[in-house]
Amino acid sequence: MPQPQPSTDVLRGTLDLLVLRTLTLEPMHGWGISQRIQQVSRGVLEVNQGSIYPALQRLEHKGWIESEWRTTENNRQAKYYRLTKTGRSAVGSETISWRRYVEAVELILGT
Repeated sequence: MPQPQPSTDVLRGTLDLLVLRTLTLEPMHGWGISQRIQQVSRGVLEVNQGSIYPALQRLEHKGWIESEWRTTENNRQAKYYRLTKTGRSAVGSETISWRRYVEAVELILGT
């Protein structure tokens, strides 16, 4: 019997970390970021527009990313996001925090 493919709405802090990590590769527009997250997670994590754009606004407000309008490969205008120097540092500290959180959840699940 095939296992169902879970579709998970990503929690806010987790989504912020995933966006930051995705932007370590190259500047991307919002739709591209959500597609990359879905691709790398093998379709498990789906990030909809109602989640990705508020996350991008939060990260821009924190000064971790910045944006500029560019023309996409489809000849459309889109806002491209890139990490700032502060954002690059945040990727490391946020990853450490996430791993600590996962360890704590694993301890609880293991009991």
